[in-house]
Amino acid sequence: MYFYIYSDLQLLCVIVTIEKFLLLINFSGSIINYCKKIKLLRSSLLAISLLLSYCLSEPVICVFTQPDLIFLAGGVTFFVALYDYEARTSDDLSFKKGDRFQIINNTEGDWWEARSINTGQKGYIPSNYVAPADSIQAEEWYFGKMGRKDAERLLLAPGNQRGTFLVRESETTKGAYSLSIRDWDEMKGDNVKHYKIRKLDNGGYYITTRAQFDTLQKLVKHYTEHADGLCYRLTTVCPTVKPQTQGLAKDAWEIPRESLRLELKLGQGCFGEVWMGTWNGTTKVAIKTLKPGTMSPEAFLQEAQIMKKLRHDKLVPLYAVVSEEPIYIVTEYMGKGSLLDFLKEGEGKYLKLPQLVDMAAQIADGMAFIERMNYIHRDLRAANILVGDNLVCKIADFGLARLIEDNEYTARQGAKFPIKWTAPEAALYGRFTIKSDVWSFGILLTELVTKGRVPYPGMVNREVLEQVERGYRMPCPQGCPESLHEMMRLCWKKEPDERPTFEYLQSFLEDYFTATEPQYQPGDNLQT
Repeated sequence: MYFYIYSDLQLLCVIVTIEKFLLLINFSGSIINYCKKIKLLRSSLLAISLLLSYCLSEPVICVFTQPDLIFLAGGVTFFVALYDYEARTSDDLSFKKGDRFQIINNTEGDWWEARSINTGQKGYIPSNYVAPADSIQAEEWYFGKMGRKDAERLLLAPGNQRGTFLVRESETTKGAYSLSIRDWDEMKGDNVKHYKIRKLDNGGYYITTRAQFDTLQKLVKHYTEHADGLCYRLTTVCPTVKPQTQGLAKDAWEIPRESLRLELKLGQGCFGEVWMGTWNGTTKVAIKTLKPGTMSPEAFLQEAQIMKKLRHDKLVPLYAVVSEEPIYIVTEYMGKGSLLDFLKEGEGKYLKLPQLVDMAAQIADGMAFIERMNYIHRDLRAANILVGDNLVCKIADFGLARLIEDNEYTARQGAKFPIKWTAPEAALYGRFTIKSDVWSFGILLTELVTKGRVPYPGMVNREVLEQVERGYRMPCPQGCPESLHEMMRLCWKKEPDERPTFEYLQSFLEDYFTATEPQYQPGDNLQT
């Protein structure tokens, strides 16, 4: 049983929770005026809580909501919701952005047991939807661990105006932050400027030494009021997209087939179909159905345990599985479909080179993560990349190719095997490595710049294998810069070890149009 005293110096109330009943007593009128007169302090509230505790023989928890301090008596921190969330199961809590929680159990990873301060109800909440109240993480403008390129993608999205901004962790300096602002000038048009926010030894923050602030919040407030040497005054916080939850819900990994409803067929391949559907009547998902016999359920489940731990914002998250045949794979739904279809039949037909190179950079970013995790994709091509809003690209089907048991596929020369995307050492000898993925990435680059054309036009699989072994490489596609074709040719080096890393490819592509510009606006460009 808990008794809450809640005060914002305008309203004092006692919330008494007894089992499922919530009693809310408002002290209004003369009592509030009296509290204002005597300037009720936290110490007074604590005294009242102790008095109530003594009178009621029950524990009393004091809750303060002044901007500078929010805690439970006893030192337990409150958490605040960063986004709205609709419950997906009877064990979840629905909540709105700004709602506050007491965390009961945060030891079980991605889903925390919490009590809503607003309603008194208990349930599970996604841990990446909340942050400690009054922390930097709870600020709307704080985007956490985000790369320079991702910040630019968000800020340059349609609808944002000059002065739109965000703050993120610095990629280059530990403990520092970066302020990224959308700007405009006649030479470059819309662009993004980045300023390093440095930390003082005493804990303060500054962009230029003549303007120092105790907190990041005060720094941001200052630059929303005056440009004061920045390219433009901070005007609007960059809109954010709700993150994907880690999994569908707590303990929703191996799920019953009946919990899924297949609604719209999105595509069909050699080994199954892809559907848009709904889980548990609440959550839109993509569902990949595999034909019986495609792979061993036991081997799939073992691989899926690894796949679900590969978490990166450029990888399609694996939500859940139906592990009995026919196997179902449940993932995030990406509204624009496969990159191949997007380029051939969707909005991708009209994209220019800068957008295509940016999509390639996103794919390289995801593959660099797979590289760091010592994993291999084995089937990297445009058909296995999914596209979302604002040209966001995510890698799908990583690792699945290894499990396919179909004879026409395992022979590596059959009709179902993607010869045209496969490195020669993998196609001929089964030597799949991250370097064979690099070869495939080079082929994917040709798909991007040709808007989905099949590689090696006019050649059949056997001919491709023979010609590539003799040293043939695709010529530079029409409209493709020679420097980009040179990178493709590096990906197609005969010796796997001579091919670049995905880390290098990511860096090359992210800086393809800006290699001569500094990453940060130097501090001495500011007025001092």
